[in-house]
Amino acid sequence: MNSRRLVLYSLVVISGAATMGVEMCASRLLAPYFGTSLPVWGLLIGLLLAYLSLGYFWGGKLADRYPEASILYQFSAWAGFTIGLIPYLAHPILRYSVIAFTGYHVGALLGSLVSVLVLFAIPIILLGFIFPFAMRLSIKDATSSGNIAGRLYALSTIGSLLGTFGSVFLLIPAFGTRRTIFALSLLLLTIAIIGLLHTSGRRAWPYILLLALIVALQLLPQGAIKPTPGLIYEMDSAYNYIQVLRDGENLVLKLNEGEGIQSVYHPQRILTGYMYDYFLLVPFFRSGQPEPPIGSLCLIGLAGGTTARQYSAVFGAVPIDGVEIDPAIIEVGQRFFDLNLPNLHIVAEDGRYYLAHTRNCYDVIIVDAYCPPYIPFQLTTVEFFRQAQAHLTADGVVAMNVARTETDYSLVDAIASTLKAVYPNVYIMDTLSNLNSIVIASRQPTDLATITARLASLSDPILGDVAHRAAGRIREFLAPNSPILCDDHAPVEQMVHAIVARYFLGQSSREVKR
Repeated sequence: MNSRRLVLYSLVVISGAATMGVEMCASRLLAPYFGTSLPVWGLLIGLLLAYLSLGYFWGGKLADRYPEASILYQFSAWAGFTIGLIPYLAHPILRYSVIAFTGYHVGALLGSLVSVLVLFAIPIILLGFIFPFAMRLSIKDATSSGNIAGRLYALSTIGSLLGTFGSVFLLIPAFGTRRTIFALSLLLLTIAIIGLLHTSGRRAWPYILLLALIVALQLLPQGAIKPTPGLIYEMDSAYNYIQVLRDGENLVLKLNEGEGIQSVYHPQRILTGYMYDYFLLVPFFRSGQPEPPIGSLCLIGLAGGTTARQYSAVFGAVPIDGVEIDPAIIEVGQRFFDLNLPNLHIVAEDGRYYLAHTRNCYDVIIVDAYCPPYIPFQLTTVEFFRQAQAHLTADGVVAMNVARTETDYSLVDAIASTLKAVYPNVYIMDTLSNLNSIVIASRQPTDLATITARLASLSDPILGDVAHRAAGRIREFLAPNSPILCDDHAPVEQMVHAIVARYFLGQSSREVKR
């Protein structure tokens, strides 16, 4: 293989890697502002595919009109250069998109649509030019066209695999999104310049200046990924964009677009004033009234450990298994939220996977796992709740934090209906915030009157405070009126979108009597 063909084939591989690498990085750039929901992912992938299609179409026309290798390498150099500009254009564009569409119920979709349109159109279209140009330059006669096409498709696909796996498993976790984009830009610019040096000599010098400019941009102060008032710490993990913020006297943990709070910490206080406090009442929904009220706890969605600290402070050194899918959140919890309890065993795994493989049984299982603002669908299904039941003690209970509005309980009802298919009694405890309910299911038959009397008689001042807040806000869920969620069909994201839409349109799915 001669050197010119080697450079051309290398360009095909690198362009495939750059295409998929940019797609992986694009999701990380959008996450702090618009989250990582299925619709946002769908918009991202769909638009990038549309850009590639345009690039293939226009690139094919240009390749037939100007079948010159130097033109291919010039387009490739500009593709590499515009990729390198993405991190520096991202913050103002994404920030403006958030501001421009705040207040619209489809704000995340509109904002992410505009962001992707502006940020990625030019580089991805230019990347689409490369394959048809390479095909046109490689095919000399019809007798070898099939072989050449197959070879180029294989090389492009290999590049795509390298870009996907290399970005997800190596570059982004080790160096972050910005440096990953820089590496892709650098690779593409370098191979384009090498190609230009082979084909046109002096024409390469302007593009060497573009390469120098991209390198020089790395010397600029990077600043925060998402500047936010009270920001103490931020990072991009393999799963989330993580922020630690100071909110008055509290430290709070926020993920991705930051619409919800995942943990609250105050070194001198046990109660937070947030929905976490209500989890302290869950052990009293058991059919019996053992002393102590709880002997073991599993937390699925440990986050910064707010609930683990509260249980340890109120009930003593209860053995707790805390399951958190993101190891980076665990590290942040240990660094900022005093997540160093001697009775806490931390497991860095998906909650459902953990229950499928553990032999432990618990008096209480609490599910507070969110990819804000969504509960992972696999933790909402009848199959999951049966799995949880198998890991409860004979008198155990399971509880889940579910988002709602003041009047829209559609997701709460769906979770409660699904739990009711597995457990004899299901209760809904509304928090004072009007944004969350705790749905609780008992393995043994229970009754609301007994539970209410038990909560009213609590003598511990901390538990009494929470019980007082919950008084009159607990009801038994008796008549399932929503479809049962299952692994095959659990449209949790669509339910959340509908709740948000109804909220902003001033509608509600139903009124609940207080």
